Amino acid sequence: MLDYTKEELLELGADITSREIYQQPQVWQQAFEAYKAQAAAIAAFLHKIEEKHDYIKVIFAGAGSSAYVGDTLLPYLRQAYDERKWNFCAVATTDIVATPLVHLHREVPTVLVSFARSGNSPESVAAVDLAKQLVDQLYQVTITCAAEGQLAQQAQGDERNLLLLQPEASNDAGFAMTSSFSSMLLTALLVFDRESVAVKEKKVAEVQALSQKVLDQAADIQRLAALDYSRVIYLGAGPFFGLAHEAQLKILELTAGQIATMYESPVGFRHGPKSLINSETLVLVFGSADSYTKAYDLDLIREVAGDRIARRLVLLTDCSEDLDQVEQVLLESPILDDGYRVFPYIVYAQIFALLTSLKVKNRPDTPSPTGTVNRVVQGVLIHPLEQV
Repeated sequence: MLDYTKEELLELGADITSREIYQQPQVWQQAFEAYKAQAAAIAAFLHKIEEKHDYIKVIFAGAGSSAYVGDTLLPYLRQAYDERKWNFCAVATTDIVATPLVHLHREVPTVLVSFARSGNSPESVAAVDLAKQLVDQLYQVTITCAAEGQLAQQAQGDERNLLLLQPEASNDAGFAMTSSFSSMLLTALLVFDRESVAVKEKKVAEVQALSQKVLDQAADIQRLAALDYSRVIYLGAGPFFGLAHEAQLKILELTAGQIATMYESPVGFRHGPKSLINSETLVLVFGSADSYTKAYDLDLIREVAGDRIARRLVLLTDCSEDLDQVEQVLLESPILDDGYRVFPYIVYAQIFALLTSLKVKNRPDTPSPTGTVNRVVQGVLIHPLEQV
């Protein structure tokens, strides 16, 4: 992997993280097979809710990277559904716990979709407890990577809670979420995407092929990581806005903050955040395949390239564009829209984060040198909410 032997990766403290990045196409196949085996039960669960209620609020909830799963899903599903019937929203469990009455309403039928690697984060468990306390017509979909976690355990035997366990390998042992993030994202996309199972199968195969292409061409990412930079900016619109948040977090986590990071939308970037660009800045753009959105992506890219300040400007794209001073990562597919292009894009970002961590001489598997940041958040005090 990455031109390192296993022994070298062990010495560098990168063996676990690199393995969990590279295994993702295989993990996704397992996740798809699990989805396909449960497809009828999943459809029946959602159909029953749809038949019973005229209006349903769906909350995608998680903490950290698990929250960004929902942020990434949201634009695709909002476009696919009639929001007069299905109101999709993404709310971090950290926000639900801090301000529950803003997000949970007794008279509103609600589907709480919990994303969790371990299922033991204090806020994840508390968000479920609060939803049970505050919502009369509550349904749950629990998407987690750990069968022994609290969220998975409390879903057992609950007919109003659809438990979708992820492949065992997705329960990342490394510090940063990689396989767990992408596996949960894929499962939720398969569950709520209204395309047929046959169409989904073709899309998953294409996702695997493009992502494997990224993995096979990791030497190109290694050359990018070899540049002199101290700041990294990710830009993306639609599903790629949430993905940009996850991508910048991977840099922040794996370098323990040694590299400054930012995320924004291409259009929003002009309104102040562009000030972060200097001669030690890499700007990476998750390019949209939608022709209308792409026009805005390209406007911003040409502007930043024309400024000639950034160390390097990189565009991940579905087709080659006429651009100067821009490195293009071509990931062509005739069948993948932006909702599915997130997978090869995040694989690229994960590899880049891993290589950046090694560049600054950090240890990706255990990146927090002080030990004050943990794989599963600790020390959170959950305050009881008086009955309302």
